[in-house]
Amino acid sequence: MPTEEQKHYSTCTLCEAMCGIEVTTQDRQILSIVGDKLNPFSEGHVCPKAMALKDLYEDPERIRSPIEKTADGKGWQQVSWDYALDKVANSLFNVQQKHGVESVATYLGNPNAHNMGSILFGPYFYRALKSHNRYSATSVDQLPHHIVSRQLFGHQSQIPIPDIDHTQHFMIIGGNPLASNGSIMTVPHIKRRLKAIQARGGKVVVIDPKKSETADMSSEHHFIKPGTAALLLLAMIHTLFDKQLVAADELLSIAPDLLAVEKYVVHYPAERVAKLIGMSEAQIIGLVESFCAAGPAVCYGRMGASVQAFGTLTQYLIMLFNMLTGNLDRQGGMMFTQPAADLLPHSGRGSIANFHTRVRGLPSFAGEFPVSALAEEMITEGEGQIKAIVIGAGNPILTTPNGQQLDKAFENLDFVVAVDFYITETSRHADIILPPVTALERDHYDIVFHNFAIRNSTKFSPAIFPPSETSKTDWQIYLGLAERLDTLNGLPTDRYQTLWQKEPKGVVDDLLKSSRYRHEDEVLSIDLLLKKPHGIDLGPLQPDLPEAIYHNDKKINLSFDYFMADLIRLEAHFFTTEGPHENSLQLIGRRHLKTNNSWLHNSKRMVKGTNNGLSRCTAQIHPDDASKHNIQEQQMIKVTSRVGQVSLPAEITEKIMPGVISIPHGWGHNKKGSQWQTAEQHAGVSVNDLTDEMVIDELSGNAVLNGVPVWIEASSGSKVK
Repeated sequence: MPTEEQKHYSTCTLCEAMCGIEVTTQDRQILSIVGDKLNPFSEGHVCPKAMALKDLYEDPERIRSPIEKTADGKGWQQVSWDYALDKVANSLFNVQQKHGVESVATYLGNPNAHNMGSILFGPYFYRALKSHNRYSATSVDQLPHHIVSRQLFGHQSQIPIPDIDHTQHFMIIGGNPLASNGSIMTVPHIKRRLKAIQARGGKVVVIDPKKSETADMSSEHHFIKPGTAALLLLAMIHTLFDKQLVAADELLSIAPDLLAVEKYVVHYPAERVAKLIGMSEAQIIGLVESFCAAGPAVCYGRMGASVQAFGTLTQYLIMLFNMLTGNLDRQGGMMFTQPAADLLPHSGRGSIANFHTRVRGLPSFAGEFPVSALAEEMITEGEGQIKAIVIGAGNPILTTPNGQQLDKAFENLDFVVAVDFYITETSRHADIILPPVTALERDHYDIVFHNFAIRNSTKFSPAIFPPSETSKTDWQIYLGLAERLDTLNGLPTDRYQTLWQKEPKGVVDDLLKSSRYRHEDEVLSIDLLLKKPHGIDLGPLQPDLPEAIYHNDKKINLSFDYFMADLIRLEAHFFTTEGPHENSLQLIGRRHLKTNNSWLHNSKRMVKGTNNGLSRCTAQIHPDDASKHNIQEQQMIKVTSRVGQVSLPAEITEKIMPGVISIPHGWGHNKKGSQWQTAEQHAGVSVNDLTDEMVIDELSGNAVLNGVPVWIEASSGSKVK
């Protein structure tokens, strides 16, 4: 007999918005997932992705027990957890014994940021490996943010967030929060909040080479040529000084050299950069004057601003612009979140260039190398060559530059292990796959995203389903491997007993109990949050300077020598070299509300529906470019870059800037050996078969995904059927 239906209150972990969800279950079945109307942070809002949690849990193609590649390499066989963990630990140990500790690498994908177990206990495994060959998705999309915050405020994750609920002017450069639900800005129901800005007489201004979903509902949208945001920001800051609009007096006590910025921007008046960026001088000056006249205002740059050749300089200039207009640590400006479970005082602040890659000499940040170097470190022979890799919830063959090269590089490795519950384009190379449980089968607390939230809150979500005897969470996998590796290396393992007993939720409990908050005169704790299943509102963001600064002197370190040195490279790039390659288009990416990088495409409800009769993976081009190249709507076209070529249907639209082509990120499910049928039926192409691993933001090593020159031509006369 079936048991009675039960309601559980949890959190959606499929993006950064931290939306509360109400999950109705019966036995071990999920009947429905809807927004939790009593959640004080999200107030009942969820996007379509929430139901994908049910799809991931129920997917018959999801791996539920460890599997090992058969001896002939053509199939898979199920193995026990003890066998799998022993085999992985021994294999990694043997590779390091033969080739040195640096011969084993790790790569972590974005889902790790949504998993408190991976965040808190994964590091024990990385330390047990002792290898410096660590990589992650950070250097694909967000490394500039971390470097800027490390230099200015003293910690890589002390990133100020737009106080969107109180601002009067929200300027967005290279971001599309309606599709991403934020991104380094944890904000549920972003559409309602953007409308609220306009309803109270404010403005939403979007600057982007594509008229995105966010731009569609903005007060103003301005096209900008890909890769030129740094020039725009330099001109905007120049305008502040030229028009005497600087309003930074309150910050000068903690940023005494702030006004020295003027000498660095003196050569960048709006008239000098206007043509290069695709705006008029009047538009640039108008952007600044409107911003400064608004009252509380905030400038926010995200993905598109980061993944360009001057992405780090761009994010730095955005921060300077907010500071110079008096909008840092101001209600309605850029503010610091005060999380209840604050990991920052107990985590690494972010080291720069402690190590360098073997082949190109690219610098590390926070113990990780830029992922653009991963393939060459696998294929270039010599001491320190990568011979084995551990992939944690990542699919770098689709999501990092020059995926074709990386795909071939994986074939040369001695051993590959994937912590994943799908056989993906990357994990198909694995010798063993260790599948963790899905999000609703593990305890959850947003360690990362409470730190980026537009309002302070706290919520703990216990696992909805008890673990089965054949399942393990990510933290159990990583801790099991770490303990085995330490044993093999002859190191003491006494501490592991304590960690097994404490579990990640015990660490979160300690953080909560030591926080600045109380609730109804009760100390925050896991026990208290279990009594408050919808979460607890802790109030709006509050001014927090100089306390928010991690530098010992409690001053903002503007690091001119580090950031402004990149102006030499910028000058050479824009003013002494030739313009765009002849007949080329500038490649940019794009996002969709129902996709999440590469790993929601096996959910039928996430890929159903059409885009004017086309799949979501199209090449968007302007009508002028279509006419120039004799391309018709829905016609298959070839897109070629220095590193590769793809064929996909054309989508002709005036929502893309002339001279620009947009292909979405995360597709390309056409690799032999991957096993997710729905994704393969909607394969699309991988935009990262076109992006170039040799083109990076030299200041940080971050990948350059926007502004890549490509050439297009019709591949046939027929349209897509």
